[in-house]
Amino acid sequence: MRKILLSAFAAASIMIQAQNPFFQEFNTAPHGAAPFDKITFADYEPAIDRGIRLGLEAVDAIVNNPEAPTFENTIVALEHADTDLNRVLMVFDPLLSALSDDNMMELSMKITPRLSDYSTSISLNEGLWKRVKAVYDSRGDYNLAKEDSMLLKRTYDSFVRNGALLEGKDRETYSKLSSRLSELTTLFGQNVLKEMNTYEIWLGANDLAGLPESSVEAAALAAREKGREGEYLFTLAQPVYMAFMKYSDRRDLREKMYRLYTGRNIKGEYNNLPIMKEIAETRMKIANLLGYPTYAHYALEKTMAKTPDKVYELLNSLRDAYLPAQKAEFKELADYASSIEGKTIELKPWDYSYYANKLKNAKYAYDEEKLRPYFELNNVIDGVFGLATRLYGVTFKKNPDIPVYHPDVTAFDVIDNDGSFLGVIYTDFFPRESKRPGAWMTEFKSEEITPDGKVIRPHVSIVMNFTKPTGSKPSLLTPYEVETFLHEFGHGLHGLLANTKYASLSGTNVLRDFVELPSQFNENYLTEKEFLDGFARHYETGEAIPSELVGQIISSSQFGAAYACLRQLNFGLLDMAWHSITAPVDDPEKFEQKAGASVAMFDPIEGSMTGSTFSHIFAGGYAAGYYSYKWAEVLDADAFAHFKENGIFDRATAESFRQNILSRGGTEKPDELYRRFRGKDASIDALLQRDGISQKPSGKLPVPKDK
Repeated sequence: MRKILLSAFAAASIMIQAQNPFFQEFNTAPHGAAPFDKITFADYEPAIDRGIRLGLEAVDAIVNNPEAPTFENTIVALEHADTDLNRVLMVFDPLLSALSDDNMMELSMKITPRLSDYSTSISLNEGLWKRVKAVYDSRGDYNLAKEDSMLLKRTYDSFVRNGALLEGKDRETYSKLSSRLSELTTLFGQNVLKEMNTYEIWLGANDLAGLPESSVEAAALAAREKGREGEYLFTLAQPVYMAFMKYSDRRDLREKMYRLYTGRNIKGEYNNLPIMKEIAETRMKIANLLGYPTYAHYALEKTMAKTPDKVYELLNSLRDAYLPAQKAEFKELADYASSIEGKTIELKPWDYSYYANKLKNAKYAYDEEKLRPYFELNNVIDGVFGLATRLYGVTFKKNPDIPVYHPDVTAFDVIDNDGSFLGVIYTDFFPRESKRPGAWMTEFKSEEITPDGKVIRPHVSIVMNFTKPTGSKPSLLTPYEVETFLHEFGHGLHGLLANTKYASLSGTNVLRDFVELPSQFNENYLTEKEFLDGFARHYETGEAIPSELVGQIISSSQFGAAYACLRQLNFGLLDMAWHSITAPVDDPEKFEQKAGASVAMFDPIEGSMTGSTFSHIFAGGYAAGYYSYKWAEVLDADAFAHFKENGIFDRATAESFRQNILSRGGTEKPDELYRRFRGKDASIDALLQRDGISQKPSGKLPVPKDK
């Protein structure tokens, strides 16, 4: 009887395994795409547990290998130890941001400690560390190719930076701190999403003065979906909030929206203040344990900047260059606001977008609402994808046979200029309650070449929160939304055009202050007439965008450049402050105000913060790295200046950019890759010229040379 029961249990176990899509390579959908149509919530946890178990078994096999440690049997073997675990996490993690619910978030909190313990058990595995160190110490004997050498160095450095040199109780302390940090960052991000979904601002017909028809229609549709005909529902979703702040004539309502938006996650059930304090303190303790004075010193060691001093050198030089221009901008804006209101206006944060939009329109006849009809989403897709065709010969074809995770998502085959298959790109454009705010690129499958020689092409996704279509109009984008699309598509190309051997060095797996170069480079095309003329057509008449409207986009491109720069510098300084602490922070709000004081453009607003929703640094990968947007902006302006010299669609220049920047991932040092493309180091002059800043310190990026 016992044998029969055991056989029945074994049969049931086999059936469960066969039904779980994660228990084998994806092979049911085209190109081995993730079978979203077959994946259920119940599949995740057993697949993650199985992946952890198989990963540990793979590590044990490396450690217990009787042969002497070699690059292949240790470093390459470790690179592929997580294959089964990555298969499930590269679906679960992206969907946690794009298609989440309470069950997904609860599971994330449940598995986070397991994943942290798994990672720590590997980095603190003494036997594994000895083999890695043995290979690294004898690296001169291997005659490794550049990419192999980089994998070896990255592996060795990863162990050192994750506690391999710690001994005794320090190892246990590191393990506990790492596990706690994983829990905290996960909780922070979930709180941001959960609280965002609680905001419903109900307005009546008398509250809509100044709002464009598109905003009013969207608010009416949102209200009808809630069963409240005749009312108007506004949320704090980014496109809704930005449009309201730009167009609403009701200063009192703009203030209300601003205070709601910037007051998120600082009190109540989803209060992030104690969480962000503990995150910063935990990171500080980890850095101290590893021998660094601050977390910023630890994080920046593996960047182009290398030290906090070099980051501050860049941020402060930009502050000094842009601050006079910002003061001039604000004087002009305040004078203009006072003139149209007939009384003196003291600008508040909730006034900037409103009056700046009016002034921009007055100076350049620039009206985003008049531009929207020329940026219908499908036309924009053709234009943005067409940019890759003109530069690199890459084409895109919808593939309805590839399963998608939501009806809003579309999958495309990506084909290279020689007809070969490059990968898959998923587009996900519209807000929903299950999606966090913002825009991002991620991967469901990384590019690599397996040990048996199989070429794996990448599957990437670009996720945004654009203006949704209404019952009477398709999705019509603002130029800002087109710019966002260009940005995320740049990240997507970085993944799609990867041509490397190892997944951990592929695509966007580069140093943090280099990763934004491809994305920000793409943004430059928004102000190029030759680009806009290729796709911007009126969604009803088919008329090409008039030259005068293109001229308005181009001529107004420098408007508010100083404000935009100082706003970004504030984010960078705030990030650096939180990750340069040497003692716990008592009052996060006052701490934040002090950190950004040198670039503050308005008096502090009580109960208004940035940090409490700053997922990039508290829940993402940008801790002590947010400065990298400005660092990469210097690079992208310099790179595009090179294109302008040769022609913005010059195929030879584009091929050099592809081969030296987009395809190489993290296989070589980024400064070497950039010099190979540009022929010299980047300078900040191109950025200052692009932004119309006359006062300009000359010189190169403050990049210290390797010793």
